[in-house]
Amino acid sequence: MTEDKRRRKASAGTGGGGSFEPFADAAGARTIGALSFENGTDRIALHGSLDLMRDKAGLAQARLLKQTIDAIVAVLEAGDLPETVAEAADDAPTSVPNPFA
Repeated sequence: MTEDKRRRKASAGTGGGGSFEPFADAAGARTIGALSFENGTDRIALHGSLDLMRDKAGLAQARLLKQTIDAIVAVLEAGDLPETVAEAADDAPTSVPNPFA
């Protein structure tokens, strides 16, 4: 990957600086680089990857990452948490017959 492509990728997706309220809804998302935080009422899913470069764009991404993680931890610490969250019946994996057998 050339230096220009790296810089473009590092600065792309640093948006999401808008409000992200952890566990507030099942529609919110924040993207930092190629790393996405998908909000849910009982879990937050992280997908993708993030390269933190040693430059100003990398610093901005690192700060947004820290802000996002700090917000998630604050909500978790403020709540009365169960030991585990049970998976909904429709989320549980199901077996299907092998169509190629």
